Amino acid sequence: MNQTGFDEETIEALSILFEQFWVLRTKEPATYQFIREREKTLKRYISDKLGFDLIVHQHFIKLEKIPVTPKGWMGIQDFTEPLDYAIFCCGLSFTEQRSVEEQFLLSDITEEIEDLYPGDFPLDWTNYQQRKSLVRALKKMVELDIIKVVDGDIELFAGNEEHEVLYEVTVYARYFMRSYPDDLFCYQTTEEILESEWLRHQDDVRRKRVYRKLLFSPAVYRESEEDPDFGYIRSFRNRLREDLEAHTQFQLEVFKNAAMLVMPERKQRYTLFPDQKAIMNVALHFQAYLRENSETYSINALGELKLTMAEFSQITGTVKEIYGQGWSKKYRDMSYNLIAEELLQLYKDWELATVEADSDMIILKPAIARMVGHYPKDFEVNN
Repeated sequence: MNQTGFDEETIEALSILFEQFWVLRTKEPATYQFIREREKTLKRYISDKLGFDLIVHQHFIKLEKIPVTPKGWMGIQDFTEPLDYAIFCCGLSFTEQRSVEEQFLLSDITEEIEDLYPGDFPLDWTNYQQRKSLVRALKKMVELDIIKVVDGDIELFAGNEEHEVLYEVTVYARYFMRSYPDDLFCYQTTEEILESEWLRHQDDVRRKRVYRKLLFSPAVYRESEEDPDFGYIRSFRNRLREDLEAHTQFQLEVFKNAAMLVMPERKQRYTLFPDQKAIMNVALHFQAYLRENSETYSINALGELKLTMAEFSQITGTVKEIYGQGWSKKYRDMSYNLIAEELLQLYKDWELATVEADSDMIILKPAIARMVGHYPKDFEVNN
């Protein structure tokens, strides 16, 4: 055990808080108790390094994770359009006005959502796409235990707007949304909401920003010559490395233009790059090819490589010719243009690439060169 009282069990408890939205006592009583027994040690570290609130309630435990910069992958992945979020928020408003264990029909909540919906045009449940949005929103509310199904199947509503489902409000309904320093109506933009978060932290703002970036992003990049956050990482890398390795399961790697946390042993709890999807083989081979041929490309001072989509697709085709015999059947049969589209989306999701809005140029980030894959020699010989 180190000086802060962290042992292997406390590190495991912290990893659970990082990965889960919340821990519900009724669903995970052993995990709830496991974390609660380490509450004081966890709260002290989380508050000091990250500035987050750890809420330990009689019914749940929740670490309120607030990013420095919101990213697309931080949203609800089951949602496909903004309407899903709007309906979801209206659903939250509905449940917050109900008592715990109060039951209600699907028609009750749809009527309330219609009244609360702030869009320019009213909702119309005879519209199939709007019904599908409602289905996605309510399924997510059930998944998050904000409401529970007593009787019926919401999927049937997609095909018939007259279908009914009986729901019940849970004790967690009023705790999903976090508290804000001011009424939400005081904020005009998401930037104002994020800025208000730092008003609570008068001390060590830079350190807390850096810890949040490192722990909740695939990589932290040097965004300019005078990037203060990246400068902090470079200046205090040894202290950061020691602290993070003592309190988490990660190791810190710092390079000229990128810093990231890596895990020497894969843990099932975490979603890591590379994961088990077949597209990862393509990605690692693509990255190996780029690294081996780096001298042929023009890389800027921030370690970025800019390519057109045509160039990106052409490289994908070359990589397929070299490595494709060992890829899954899906990618062996797929055209390299389609592979390139899927690969680019993967890189965007993992913050390994961005696309310039004005030029559509693909910007490959420096962390992309830190992870490569090769076949073993006997595979290459025998195939």
